[in-house]
Amino acid sequence: MATTLNESPPESRTARTGSGGRRRRRRLNLLPYLLVLPELVAELLIHIIPMALGVWIAFLSLNQLSIRHWISAPFVGLTNFRNGLDPSTAIGSQFFQTLGRTAVYTVLVLGLCWLLGTAAAYFLNSQFRGRGLLRALYLLPFALPVFVSAIAFAFMFNQRDGIVNKVLVDELHLVDDRPFWLIGSNAFVTLVIASVWTAWPFAFLLQLAALQTVPDEVYEAAALDGAGRWRQFFGITLPMIRTPNVVMLLLMFLATFNQFTVPYVLFGVSPPSEATLMSPLIYQFSFGNWNFGLGGAVSTLLLVLLFVVSAVYIRLVMPKERPGHA
Repeated sequence: MATTLNESPPESRTARTGSGGRRRRRRLNLLPYLLVLPELVAELLIHIIPMALGVWIAFLSLNQLSIRHWISAPFVGLTNFRNGLDPSTAIGSQFFQTLGRTAVYTVLVLGLCWLLGTAAAYFLNSQFRGRGLLRALYLLPFALPVFVSAIAFAFMFNQRDGIVNKVLVDELHLVDDRPFWLIGSNAFVTLVIASVWTAWPFAFLLQLAALQTVPDEVYEAAALDGAGRWRQFFGITLPMIRTPNVVMLLLMFLATFNQFTVPYVLFGVSPPSEATLMSPLIYQFSFGNWNFGLGGAVSTLLLVLLFVVSAVYIRLVMPKERPGHA
């Protein structure tokens, strides 16, 4: 009888169990938000807040006279944007010329990195002795800091009697005169070469990972049907690694278009006009001419341009989910 009196009614046990289950579910529901909270705070402090301040500065007349009290700098509205987008002015003309040059630079670097990375990955995807060593050597430029590689290229191309000219003129006899590589039109060629060297191992790494997802049985079946290596590559390999290629090209496009380290190390704070890209141009406007308002406006225009290009690229190229598939 005592045991019976001490026992709780079934309804009360169910209520306690239900409330405890709700508390546990509530704690579990909060766990994902707690896990992403540090990343969210870091993203706000490092990217979102500085970007918002940069957009706000674009509407101010912020220069060396007003930088001390930049919060109370004069508001000029869209004046900085009009100066940057007016091709009849020196600033606008320089902006559009640099934008076109940066687009050509991005296309060349992306194309060469994709060719080199795909060829190396396709070659190293097969079995042969020494493959691991070659993979490590191919990743060496990616393991080095970008500024170290850029310093090495600046040293090789800097002097008329440097390594590059010695090889081209004295060893291979491909050039009669010893050209200057860091000034004039040759500066753009040097910039492309140095950028490709630092970026192509990233394409190689992603392409190699993508190629390893293609089943060997597909190639064996194609070989039995009489398909050669080139036909297998264009008919099987490229279609099956299309999605990784799309993501890789988008990431490399954004990184290449915003390239700053390589031209800054190669040419310093004042690169030749033939090799000036958008990021160094923004640096010149902001810290060379002390026109932070114009630099913020050009940065905002570049942000909008990259956002639109990326959105169109994702809309047109990214694979779409089929109806009925998760």
